[in-house]
Amino acid sequence: MRKTWLITGVSSGLGREIARAAIARGDKVVGTVRRPEAASAFAALGGRPLILDVTDMAAVNAAVAEAERITGKIDVLVNNAGYGLVGAVEEASLDEVRAQFETNVFAPLAVMKAVLPAMRARGEGRIINITSVSGLAVWAGTGVYCASKWALEALTQSLAQEVAALGIKVVNVAPGGLRTGFAAGSKAIVADKIADYDGLARDAERIMAAHAGREPGDPAKAALAILAIADAPDPPMHLLLGEDALKYAGYAARGLAANIEAWKALSLSIAFND
Repeated sequence: MRKTWLITGVSSGLGREIARAAIARGDKVVGTVRRPEAASAFAALGGRPLILDVTDMAAVNAAVAEAERITGKIDVLVNNAGYGLVGAVEEASLDEVRAQFETNVFAPLAVMKAVLPAMRARGEGRIINITSVSGLAVWAGTGVYCASKWALEALTQSLAQEVAALGIKVVNVAPGGLRTGFAAGSKAIVADKIADYDGLARDAERIMAAHAGREPGDPAKAALAILAIADAPDPPMHLLLGEDALKYAGYAARGLAANIEAWKALSLSIAFND
């Protein structure tokens, strides 16, 4: 059975590849873009574009309503729009932090809240949130970005529990490095830098610049993996994409397990002696 999709951020990168793959197999796709020229390009792919700033919360509800009108229903929502703020935690201004969370946390939350009533009424639907391996494993110099993706991870996991009995499936997709232009065009660098952080905290900026265009993950193959998750009767809570994602998430998981074990006695020492 063909599906109907709403995908945010389809003007380039992974969002465009997911849309392209879904359209190629005959699915109907509504995608959000920010600029009229991007809307024309998406229409040329066979998609139905909606111009939307995902941080405009009032506009989100109208866009979702229009997507439902166009498609008849939204089978699959993909929250893909986002960007990364690069810089040490102390360097990031509160305005830069708020802007990061508006796009990476509050915007996908608003879109989820907008699609859920119709999905609940039908007793079916699927929400796929594009997080990042940085939502599981932190990287010095990207702390605010990591924090936004950790927040989206937590929201997704909680929502998955809440809607499981309602016929709605919710999945976190955490890619590693994809050759999408993210490192070049979808990142922002803190405006004010502090010299004390020119070592390890600056490595993220240097590595992103050095690896731009040479990331290990193929976004077209990642898109096909996401279509497989959209079709799977019992999808995972987490889908890591790429060898690097598996590696860094594994490091983080093993580090947490070792930390828990090493300090278990102190953790257990706070119990009442009843």
